[in-house]
Amino acid sequence: MVQQYLPFSLHDLLAPITRRFLAFVNPYVTVTIDEHASEYFGRSEAYLSAEAYLGEKFRGRASRLRAEPVDFGSDRVSLALDDHEEVADHFHGAKVWWRKSSKTVQRRFGNPWSHRSVIDEERRAYRLTFHRRHRGLVETAYLPHVLAEGRAVAERKRQRSLFTNGAGSEDGWTHVKLDHPSTFATLAMDPEKKRQIIEDLEMFRDGKEYYASVGKAWKRGYLLYGSPGTGKSTMIAAMANFLDYDVYDLELTAVKSNTELRRLFIETTGRSIIVIEDIDCSVDLTSERIIVFTTNHKEKLDPALIRRGRMDMHIEMSYCSFEGLKVLAKNYLGVTNHELFGKIRRLLEEVDISPADAAENLMTRSKKKDVDTILENLAKVLEQAKETALAKASLAKDKKDNDQEESDDDDSIDNEGDEVSHFNESEEMEDDYKKNKSLFRGLAKVFTCN
Repeated sequence: MVQQYLPFSLHDLLAPITRRFLAFVNPYVTVTIDEHASEYFGRSEAYLSAEAYLGEKFRGRASRLRAEPVDFGSDRVSLALDDHEEVADHFHGAKVWWRKSSKTVQRRFGNPWSHRSVIDEERRAYRLTFHRRHRGLVETAYLPHVLAEGRAVAERKRQRSLFTNGAGSEDGWTHVKLDHPSTFATLAMDPEKKRQIIEDLEMFRDGKEYYASVGKAWKRGYLLYGSPGTGKSTMIAAMANFLDYDVYDLELTAVKSNTELRRLFIETTGRSIIVIEDIDCSVDLTSERIIVFTTNHKEKLDPALIRRGRMDMHIEMSYCSFEGLKVLAKNYLGVTNHELFGKIRRLLEEVDISPADAAENLMTRSKKKDVDTILENLAKVLEQAKETALAKASLAKDKKDNDQEESDDDDSIDNEGDEVSHFNESEEMEDDYKKNKSLFRGLAKVFTCN
């Protein structure tokens, strides 16, 4: 009412006097942390951190708490102060009070000159009150402490997710709960290679300050290559479980433009693994993340794509070795040694079998686990594979000998046909390259610029 009748020229003069008077009467300061920093954005990080901090610290003392799932489909529950609940906290000799407020406001949508719909919306906020003599302590130490502890609590309770951008997900990423049992302990791989990968991941996870000191983006690229069934997807799951990271599975064929591609990368979060599977074209990636490329044919990739600095570590997911088989035998059969191991070891040196196929042959088909029979059957499978490989090699040799005996005229005709076939194949490859060239250039720019 005073503001309505006083001239505006007196407002600036009276305001400092009013503030000093109110401070003399009420020596307490209140800081408000709104749930939404803006009506156009999601919940603010400061609010979520304060909520996590207070819910964790006062879960055993507050009289009213609100329970919510950590994420959709999650089996973990997050506790927060209920509306209008008040608690007191102590920090370095200072006492502060937190109160959670809630009020209903009306939001209007539509053109202001036409009929507009009105909805009621619940607005929440945390109000922190403290004596003004503690203002410096609260601003420089207590609030940063609350935010850091709140983020740590939220991270511990976070449900890891698998994000995909498949067809029909025009709005960006969709996600489900990431619950894959693979670990490095159960991974069928040479122990020394496994140790090197684990040490490299640990170096990256704990290397934020190191990357900053040398002026490099905090990212690490891994190229997984090998035949189908050699465990590339299982390796990615083991890496995610080891680091406790989310996984973003990027399907390039569902990306329609460079703009959409950039939007997808902007929407990814830190502490994540970005996976591009079956990549056979030129790409590179962004910062503060693990980037994983997988391919069945490393030799077909552009060398510029997989150079050091983009794909830092090249990991061959090879056929099952004897050391890998021992891991599988322990996982599936619970044995670390057996009299058939010597025979199986010799066969594995002569025959290629993927870890997926080996694991399939080690799975029991009944409740009774007959280890001897299972390993005998595996040895038979390897012997059959050896015989098949020898037969194929013999047929190939016979065919080669027959081809060499053909007449020069037939060779000429065949060569002419080969030239036409190769020409048509080259045209198709060129068309595919032109079709995807723009998208891959955009992807390379997204990765390289960051």
